[in-house]
Amino acid sequence: MTALAIALRGRTFRSIRRHRNYRLWFTGQLISVAGTWMQNIALAWLVIQLSSSPLAVGALAFCRFLPFFLLSLVAGVVVDRVDTRRLLIATQATAMAVSVVLAVVTLAGVATLPVVYALAALGGLILVFDSPGRQTLTFQMVGPRELPNAVALNSGLFNASRVIGPALAGMLIAVAGVGFCFVVNAISFLAVLIALKEMRVEELTPVIKSRDTRVLPGIREGLAWSARSPIALTVLVVVTIVSTVGFNFNVLVPLLASQTLDVGAWTFGVLSASFGLGALTGALATATMRSASPRTFAIGAVGFSLAMLALAPVHTTGLALVLLFVLGLAFSLFTASANALVQLASPDHLRGRVVSLYLFAFAGLAPIGGLVAAWLADVGGTELAFAVAGLSGLAAIAWASRRLFHSSLDPASVEA
Repeated sequence: MTALAIALRGRTFRSIRRHRNYRLWFTGQLISVAGTWMQNIALAWLVIQLSSSPLAVGALAFCRFLPFFLLSLVAGVVVDRVDTRRLLIATQATAMAVSVVLAVVTLAGVATLPVVYALAALGGLILVFDSPGRQTLTFQMVGPRELPNAVALNSGLFNASRVIGPALAGMLIAVAGVGFCFVVNAISFLAVLIALKEMRVEELTPVIKSRDTRVLPGIREGLAWSARSPIALTVLVVVTIVSTVGFNFNVLVPLLASQTLDVGAWTFGVLSASFGLGALTGALATATMRSASPRTFAIGAVGFSLAMLALAPVHTTGLALVLLFVLGLAFSLFTASANALVQLASPDHLRGRVVSLYLFAFAGLAPIGGLVAAWLADVGGTELAFAVAGLSGLAAIAWASRRLFHSSLDPASVEA
């Protein structure tokens, strides 16, 4: 039993142990992403304070994710053309500036819905270039063999921050107000900027950069390859459906807390942290696996959808905490597997574009999904919104199940 525990621990953290650049990145992100989650919780709560309408919270999600809908595919071409590390230094520094402005307007008492929405949209614009850059840099830091492990650890880091960030945000909002969450987030960006500056560039896995690729031909090339890859196409379709209808946590969890359960900011933070703890557990479980697996992807999708359905009739905080934990666990199995499957199936010179397609599937339709979730909650409460999300996910994975287990992950199996 002890030998098994040692083996699992060795497999779980092997990317951190073997790659100095990834250790730096992981440490910097651990600090910075916790601050980001504090800001996400504070933004949602600020909008609830400024307007108690579910549609106002949905509009926040619309503003944050509209850039993914408009520019995800363009961002993929940019990432395939430029130095990834330098791109991330620019995006992280700009995101830090947005947090500073949010802190100033909130602490000065001049925050209004239009101002908050504008800053949220600007943050989304930065993120649309930052996200594929982070995924591509992960490949460069650890190489193809360790990529599934590093993707799972990234998911674990992201979701550990879901535990820490919301809990800290709930306490800080209750004690000092939402503005101080933005201050903490602005400071936290220093950690990842230092990590990027200290990386050894010569240790990064070299990747092909198509510096002369034009935007429209580049987008067409990425779309054409993905359409010919059975595994990539299947994963992208399922992620698009499940994420559009079901990944509206920034809308549904605040409404679950404030309206269905009728609790305050502290309990809202705890509910968000419960989801994050489940997601962390799922990510660590995925990190122990030796390779990306369509089976894990399918199990995660089914578990996520069933947990959504189970949340629909819930009106007690204790049961909501348990189901959000299960939802988070399934979410990590689903998304970490999807990310690794798509990256491993893609050729090097198209990785930025294929990752951007994945991120478009993951968040590109979130502006529409956020408004739909808010409308469903307005019409039938969170009960209706959770039920529709669960049923849609089950339908998507039922369609995909046969295709998933008869497709190759080898990029060479797809004609150029």
